[in-house]
Amino acid sequence: MHPGTYDILAMSPIFKGIPTSEIKEMLKRVRHRVRRYKKGNIIAFEGDSCDELLILIKGTVKGEMADFTGKSMEIEMITAPRSLAPAFLFGPNHQFPVDVIADGEVTLLSIPRGSLISLFQAKAKILRNYLDTISSRAQFLSEKLFFMSLKTIKEKIAHYIHNRLKPGQDSVVLSRNQRELGEFFGVTRPSLSRIFAALEKEGIIRYDRKKVTVMDRDGFNDILKGSL
Repeated sequence: MHPGTYDILAMSPIFKGIPTSEIKEMLKRVRHRVRRYKKGNIIAFEGDSCDELLILIKGTVKGEMADFTGKSMEIEMITAPRSLAPAFLFGPNHQFPVDVIADGEVTLLSIPRGSLISLFQAKAKILRNYLDTISSRAQFLSEKLFFMSLKTIKEKIAHYIHNRLKPGQDSVVLSRNQRELGEFFGVTRPSLSRIFAALEKEGIIRYDRKKVTVMDRDGFNDILKGSL
C-alpha cells in the first residue's frame, strides 16, 4: 500500500488512537487487499454476503434501497475514512442491507473477517473501536427509522431541530444542508425548502444558512405533539 494510506487509516474510526507505524506492522501479519472503483460502479448489492470489513481510503459511496414502488432512495453518503456496513459483518445473516455505489473515484481497504478477528486478538483497542462504531451505527439507524415513521415533512424538520437543541437554547447550527437533510428524510430538496419557508412565514422558526432559531416555542411544540 501507498505510505500515505496508513496515515488515512489512523484517522478512521476502526484504527483511531493507534500509531501509523503500529497499523502498518499489524496489517503485514494479516490478509488484506486494496480495491478501486470508478463513479457509478456497484461495490455491493443488497443481499450480497458481507464477509470483509471495507474501509474507505479515498472517495465517497452512497447506500441506496428500493422502496415498494421500485424507486431508489438514498439512505446515506459515506466518506473516507469510514467503514462500510460494519454492523453486518458478523451474525447468522451477514449481508449488505443496501446497494453500495461509488460516488466518484473510490479506493477501499478490504480485510477478511478472519483477519479482522486476528486484529481484535492482537489489539484490544481495535475491538473497542469496532464496538463503538457499530453502536453508533445502531443509533443512527434508530433515528433514521424514527424519521421515516413521521407522516409530514414539517414533523421531520421539527423533531430533527428539537433533538439537536441544547437545554435552555433556542438556536442550533445544523450539520446537514438542505440537500443532505432531504436525503436523510427521504424527501426532495424542493419539498423541504417549501416547508422551511412556510415555517418561517408562520413565525415558528428563523432559518439562516444552517442556523435555525425557534421563534414561536408554542407553535413549535404543537408540531412535535402532532406526531405523537
